[in-house]
Parts: sequence; C-alpha cells; structure tokens
Amino acid sequence: MLIISAQQLHKYHGAQLVLENLALEIRSGDRIGLIGRNGSGKSTLLRLLAGLDTPDEGQLAVRKDTRIGYLAQIPELTDETSVYDVLARGYRHALAIKARMTELEAAMSSPEAAADERRMTKLLGEYADAQERFEHEGGYEMEKRIEQVASGLGIAREQLGRSFASLSGGEKTKAALASLLIERPDLLLLDEPTNHIDLNGVEWLEQYLRSYDGACVLVSHDRYFLDRVVTQVIELEDGELSAYATNYTGYVKEKEERLLREFAAYQDQQKKIAKMEESIKRLLTWGRQGDNEKFIKRAASMQKALDRIERLKRPVLDPRSAEFALTLADRSGRDVAQFEGLRKAYGERAILDGISGLLRYGEKTVLIGDNGAGKSTLFRLLLGELAPDDGTVSLGARVEVGYLGQEEAPEEGKKSVLQHFREETAVEEGAARGLLARYLLFGPDVFKPISKLSGGEWTRLRLAVLMRRKPNLLLLDEPTNHLDIASREALEEALDAFPGTVLAISHDRYFINRIADAVWSLGDGKLATYIGNFDAYREQRDRLQQMQEGAEAVPAAAKVGKPGSGGRTVRMDDTEGSACAAEGSDSEGKPGVGTQAATQAGTVGKPGQESRAGRRPAAQGKTQPAAVVAGAVDPARLEREIEAAEARLAALDSRLAATDYAAEAEAYERLWSEREAEQQALERLYESWMAREQEAESAE
Repeated sequence: MLIISAQQLHKYHGAQLVLENLALEIRSGDRIGLIGRNGSGKSTLLRLLAGLDTPDEGQLAVRKDTRIGYLAQIPELTDETSVYDVLARGYRHALAIKARMTELEAAMSSPEAAADERRMTKLLGEYADAQERFEHEGGYEMEKRIEQVASGLGIAREQLGRSFASLSGGEKTKAALASLLIERPDLLLLDEPTNHIDLNGVEWLEQYLRSYDGACVLVSHDRYFLDRVVTQVIELEDGELSAYATNYTGYVKEKEERLLREFAAYQDQQKKIAKMEESIKRLLTWGRQGDNEKFIKRAASMQKALDRIERLKRPVLDPRSAEFALTLADRSGRDVAQFEGLRKAYGERAILDGISGLLRYGEKTVLIGDNGAGKSTLFRLLLGELAPDDGTVSLGARVEVGYLGQEEAPEEGKKSVLQHFREETAVEEGAARGLLARYLLFGPDVFKPISKLSGGEWTRLRLAVLMRRKPNLLLLDEPTNHLDIASREALEEALDAFPGTVLAISHDRYFINRIADAVWSLGDGKLATYIGNFDAYREQRDRLQQMQEGAEAVPAAAKVGKPGSGGRTVRMDDTEGSACAAEGSDSEGKPGVGTQAATQAGTVGKPGQESRAGRRPAAQGKTQPAAVVAGAVDPARLEREIEAAEARLAALDSRLAATDYAAEAEAYERLWSEREAEQQALERLYESWMAREQEAESAE
C-alpha cells in the first residue's frame, strides 16, 4: 500500500539548491536505507517526509491518517518530563484513560456513591467503558512493552525517573528512539539511529526493524546495519536520487556496474558529438570557401540535431574523499601501554575489576562493550586523567598519545574553522587551507564558525588537528560517528596503513572488521581478548556460549564429585579454559596480554578448531585406559590416572598461555595438537569412571 508519493521535489537553503527534481514512493513494509555524503540533503529530505518542512516546488502526497515518527540526530524535546514520560508518549491516549479510571475508582469508593445506587450504576458503566477503551489502546501491555524496548536499547531502569532535559545528547537520542519504537507509527524516519547505541543494542534494533510491520526510512552510515536491515538503498547525490533494490553490499556492486555503463555511454556520446562538431566545422569551411549554400544549410541542419541531443552528465567514477594522512614523528618502544590488576569503582560499583592488558607497537585493537561498561574510563586511565583505585598503568618509551573523544562542537564557538585549526597547529594560513582541504574542509567552509559545523565536519576537523601532531599511539573513541561512508572508508584505509599503535572504541562492525588485529571485550568489570576482527570475535564468542550450553546439558552424574577427590566437581568449561577468557587471564591466573592473549581466544575455540562441545563421544573400540583390564575396573588406579591427566592438561594450558601465537605459530600448533590428544584421553577416563559409578549404583 502506497504511504508517500513525492514528485519533482525541489528544496533550497537560501540560494543553494539542495534537492532537485526528486521522485520517491514509499510503501508499507519498505525498509529503505537513505545514504549520501555529509551535507547531501538526507536530513532535509527526512524533514520534508515528516511534514516539518515544505518543498519549494513539486508535490508531496501522504496517505490519510498515516502516523509518522521522526527521529532527528539531536532530538528537539526540551521539556522537563521524565524519561519514562517520553517513552510512554505512544500511550498518551491510554494514559489519559487510565487517569480517568483512577478518578472513577475514587468516586466509586466514596460514601456518596455507596449510598446512591443509580450513581454507582452509572459509574460502573463508565468504568467498564473506560476499561474496554484502555485495553483497545494497549494499556495493559504498556509496561511490558516499555520495559522490552528500554532493555533492548540499553536504557537502565534507574534512568527512567530522571528528567529528560538532564540527559546527554546521546542519551536523549536513545530515549527518543525508544519512544518511537514503543509508539509503532506507520512510517519510521530515523536519522542515524545507531550512533549512540552499543553493539547489543544495535543487534537488537536490527532484529526489531527486520520484523517491523510499518515502513522505515533509515539514514545511516553503518554499513553492517544497512546490510542486515534494508531491502532498498536510495542514494542522494548532487541533489538527485538513485534507487537500488538491494542491501548495502548489493548497492556497492550495482552502483559500480551502473557507473561503468554510464561512463561507457557518456564516452560514446562524446565521440558522436565530437564527430558531428567536426563535420559541421568542415561543412562550414567548404561552404564559405566554395560559396556553396548547400554545405552551409547542411551544417545548420546538423547543428540543430546536435542542439537537440540531451547531454549525458559525466559520471564521477572516483569522487573526492577525505585524505587522512597518518604519519609518525617518532616510533615508540615495543611495549606501548600496559595495565595490570587495574581496578576502578564509582561508589559501590566496580567498573574495572582487576583487568590487565598490553598494547605492543603496531597493534590495532578495538575495545567493545555495553554502554557504561567502562570503556571511556579505561581511556581516561590510560590518558592519566583518572587515578586507578588499585593496579598500575604505564606508557612505554617515546610514546606520543593522540586522543579523539566523543565531544560535540561547542555551541558558543565563534572561531572559524581556519582560526581554530591554526591556533591548534601553529600553521600559516596558506598551508592550513591546503591541509584542511584534505579533510574536505575547503572554500567557504573554512570561514564557517565551528559552532555551525555538522557532526561529520567537526569530527574531520578534530582529526585534522590530531594528525598534524603526528602521534604514535592513537586512542579513538567512536571515530566513525557522524562520518559518511566515504570518509569512514578513507579513515579505515589510513589506519590500516598507519605504522603506529591504535586502540579504538567502536560499535561499527565494518570498521572493526577492516582494522582490528584483536578485539577487547569489556563487561562486568572483566576484560577478555579475542584475536582477529569482529567476525572472528563473534565466532569465538558463539563457540564459548555453545561450550557452556553443552556443559550445562551434561548429565548430572558427570558433575558429581569423584570418591576420594574431596567432592571436586568436573567442570567441562574449565578443561577448555573458558574461565580464562571470561576473566582475562591464563590458566595460572596470569594476565593475558598483547598477542599472548591469543590463548584467551583459544579458550573460546581456536579459529578453525572444532570445540570439544561439538565433538562426538569417543568411539567404541578405542584404546582403553590402563586401569581397565579384562573388563574389570581398578578404582584406585583410575583415580590416579585421571588426576595425572588433569595435571598434564593444566601444564599444556600454561605452556599455551606462554606461547606467542603470532611469533611462534608452529610451536603453538604443536602444543595445541598435544592438548587435543590429552583432552581426548581424559574424556575416555571420565567415561570409564562414569560407567563404573553407574554399575555401582545398579548393584546397590
């Protein structure tokens, strides 16, 4: 069903034409990703669709009674209502009915109503009608739905009572998004909805939008998010729209093919035009030299035909993008930053609980975790802005730190872009303008007050200042927020070629896949290290969860302490070392740091290695333990063999923890094979012990 139809839309900002001759249709069930460079007019188009602005030319028709929900990058709600009131706005009719029901309940409990039967009957009838309307408005599911959406987006229960005006910009955006999802309008218009949501929240939002009944138009530069949610991509470029019936990955391929076709057509037309122009010129020359009117008329006829040709616009195969030049003034020592036993608490809550880690020169690590997990706290500790409650933090020799935080452009910033850059970098005006142009800040943009910069422009300006200082350790807090896709790709290329060390906080999964050598996952005060990019992290995390689920599914008999072992519980996850991954330490309790923390990735399943939870039980006919002789079981010897096998396995885990996978790959593979063989032998011993226990129970 058609919801919105737009034809020949034009929109000006002052004298600048932002949208030109746009045509767009939105139908029920559409999930459209609206993409384009910063400043291309995406937010302007959303405001037109939301009815907040009107087009200067063209027609915009909206289906009658269509409910439209619009999320701006910065919500404009300024009242003093609580966060809960904002979330419950979709239930305002139900809340009004509930208030009336409360009044009716008070009236019915009064002595006057009890003494007046006719009045009581009237109140009961009105109350029954209110109940029916309350149910129709979804009032009875209101609390459950508010809790579901708030929990999914990571809005803490204790935050619901806070004043909305007291929230930060990111918190306001998240609360406004939750309010729209709770309201469930026919058309959702979301402008950068993932900017202030952690990874778990983004994944929850993806699932929610994939099953959303209404239509969605999403402005987003999160390529992973677009791939998983949208079924149609619309690109806004030079004021014009181009539609692709696919997700982001399909759009990239289709656009490349389209540009090549358009460029071939453009070249063919240019050849045709050049031939016609040459023929016209030649005919005119012949006509004038020979005083032949026939040639002149033929030239005029060809000129009219040439004028009627609709000239194709030259496709831009390689549009200009930012050039993030990352260079070093000097390289640092091998160990760049290290922290051991790091603890930091706010009140009674321990944000960081004894974590340890090491960054080595040239490593590129991404730090992930839920909002409030302590990622920014760890950054502030590394920067020396906070003192730890316990533990140590140290930077290596010759380390020059460059920090990019999540700060908004100053509202009262009267300095121009050029003034701000020159003051921060001490560069002459001519050189400064050349450097700013690399970051797509050129022409009149350099004289714009920094308070008027968009989020993407402000980020590019701060990156320009940061890179001019040539640090060798980059601490980047959500560096891709507000950057368009082209700028994100340029930043990824620059970081990939950067010879120094990078530690970045990010929930941009495309970005993590592109640059990360390792992923640090922070949660519940603990730090776990996973070797590889985001896809590797997710594979290892899922394998760990499967192992834990497999351990829980083991029959209770497998978890009963063995006789003579002091009631020790056989923990299947311990034998795989999963506790090491959860705690960020090896099997001896030593901190897993740097590339040595590859063993932690091994604890959740070495890449390419089948986890024990997924293996079949040992096949019949395998070599039996020495304690099993001629069908008889020697209990004492079986116990000794189990204890010896467990000791050997623990020793192998310790050797694995001390082996650098990146530098000693062959030794690591050999140790891993030994560990697998030892693990299988131990499992056969466990099977023999369990069989003996079952026989003993049967005999009793």
